[in-house]
Amino acid sequence: MRTRACPTPRREAGRQAARALSPGFGQPGSGGRDGARSRTCERTHDVKNALDPAALEAALENVHRAGMPGLFAEVRDGDQVWRGAAGVADVTTGRPVTADMRHRVGSITKTFTAAAVLRQVEEDRIGLDTPIGRYLPELVPGERGEAITVRMLLNHTSGLAEYLPYAYPSLKPYPVLADTGPESLDDHRFTRFDPLELIETGVTAPASGAPGGTPGVYSNTNYLLLAQLLERVTGTTAERRVTEDVIERAGLRDTGFPEGPYVDGPHSRLYEMWFGMIDPPRDYSVFDMSWVGPSASLISTVSDLNRFYGLLLAGEIVGPSSLAEMRRTVPVVSQELRTIDYGLGLHPTEGPGRDPFWGHGGTVWGGGALAMTRADGRRQLAVAVNAQRWNGLDSSGMPEPHPVDEALAALYRVAMYG
Repeated sequence: MRTRACPTPRREAGRQAARALSPGFGQPGSGGRDGARSRTCERTHDVKNALDPAALEAALENVHRAGMPGLFAEVRDGDQVWRGAAGVADVTTGRPVTADMRHRVGSITKTFTAAAVLRQVEEDRIGLDTPIGRYLPELVPGERGEAITVRMLLNHTSGLAEYLPYAYPSLKPYPVLADTGPESLDDHRFTRFDPLELIETGVTAPASGAPGGTPGVYSNTNYLLLAQLLERVTGTTAERRVTEDVIERAGLRDTGFPEGPYVDGPHSRLYEMWFGMIDPPRDYSVFDMSWVGPSASLISTVSDLNRFYGLLLAGEIVGPSSLAEMRRTVPVVSQELRTIDYGLGLHPTEGPGRDPFWGHGGTVWGGGALAMTRADGRRQLAVAVNAQRWNGLDSSGMPEPHPVDEALAALYRVAMYG
């Protein structure tokens, strides 16, 4: 079945140009079952079609055929919007995915949390280059607390270690993937982690580098500290600040933090494969997200994600000077061990000779999402997938190429550049 490209209301005049975009779905992954597909589309008024619905539909379907159980997306070009879905939300029942499903979006949450911090910077409650020890001396004490600034937490140049391999013992051998295992995922499905204990784990673990050194190393410890910073300077939880200052300001109707291990509303199951070590893939859609909190626990929709990044990059969530700070990048080693350019909760990407995009990617156990908006704010993509870590490991312990990888790359090319 073929979709139409349909117009959305124009964004307000004065949208600011941004620049470039996002790290992808984190560690590569896979899965696959045949299933139904759905397409939805809204029309408000007729304009020239700037999208290619047939190409978008084919690219989306190819990802499903390559082995992804289900995925859904929204692509916008100015007044035009296309939404599509392919595959199944439940491999047992065959229930199809739909483009309006709510989804765990992982580290895309970091952009929301960074925006909330920048809002406090604008109100002079937080200084970007103020040492974190001035605010949270009990969490980052001594010389380290004086050396690590708020900016370094936002752009992952603090040198603080990632706590995750310590909280999940079966992941401790990371980055030696062949020596890791998925056992801790089941052990901690309903564990309620204390964020202060997770922070202490990251702070006391061997440092990944010197404060302010580059390349930085991506670490969830940084954003859990930022959540505590928001709480300290505002007297409310980080979740409330992000909700009131960012989510509600953007008018997002289907985005919020989970109150328990369940996803409210229509959603897909999430199939984790852990590099071929979970076979058949296991559903982790029910999971206590306290292991990441305001670093990576948001639930959203592809439509809400596009709306958020469009408004953010138009200077309507934070002011122009804050947005400029968010777009100042440094080299950072991602969790996939790739060196990327990273700003303050934003990541740029661009193809050779192409206009840049800005946004973020995110993964959770069994799922991933990616949202990107072109520098001029006109072209946008948000994609959600319901499987992760689909690549097997080769004899050297490295992830093997999988057809899903190239199919996703092709989808991104069509969605971003037509």
